[in-house]
Amino acid sequence: MFNIGQTVLYGSNGVCTVAGVTEKRVGSFKANYYVLKPVGTNAATLFVPTSNKQLVGKIRSVLTEDEANSILDDLPDCGEWNDDKQQRTESFRTIIAKGDCVELIRLIRLIHAHELSQTANHKRLHVSDERFMKEATKMVCEEFSIVLHTDSDSIMKRILVN
Repeated sequence: MFNIGQTVLYGSNGVCTVAGVTEKRVGSFKANYYVLKPVGTNAATLFVPTSNKQLVGKIRSVLTEDEANSILDDLPDCGEWNDDKQQRTESFRTIIAKGDCVELIRLIRLIHAHELSQTANHKRLHVSDERFMKEATKMVCEEFSIVLHTDSDSIMKRILVN
């Protein structure tokens, strides 16, 4: 159960405030919904059925300041680049969908390392890799910026430290 006024993360939709719980009717069916207001954006209000365990499972409390600092102080290894575009895309898509901070940071670090390698060889990142990097960066920076009361650039400097 989430409390009104609580700051949460809702999957790849980002940081939201629980604005309330409301009952809505769809046809003859009535259900209760969490009302989620995205933070720092004019994005549409989200309604998540309280009885849908899969969707409610995508809602989690934002990290505490100590948790965020601990993750940034003990950065995960970025792993190995997969040259198979189809496998890589599926893997990146799964990481984005799960929204796990540590995995998202690992993804950011992996793509960044590959980007540096590509640049050294006078090449560019694949467009889909750029898109995954942008999405993962948005997700991590939005949450960490709010929790740590700082800007995205400061967060990225800590993430991309070698």
